[in-house]
Amino acid sequence: MQEQVQEVLNKLRPYLLRDGGDVELIDVDENGIVLLRLMGACGNCPSSTITLKAGIERALMAEVPGVTEIEQVF
Repeated sequence: MQEQVQEVLNKLRPYLLRDGGDVELIDVDENGIVLLRLMGACGNCPSSTITLKAGIERALMAEVPGVTEIEQVF
């Protein structure tokens, strides 16, 4: 599952880079919880929660079976 998550993040990465940010995959646990770190401009952006939940989480849950939730690691 970790490889599938990384593939989806690679598809989304250009959009984050365009705004001066990036995302790092920390881990995917056995319950389908994906731990991510937002970096660069995305790390301290007031909209980072929206980016994480409405953008990244939605894409991962749609494309990777077994993903249940996204959590941000600081």
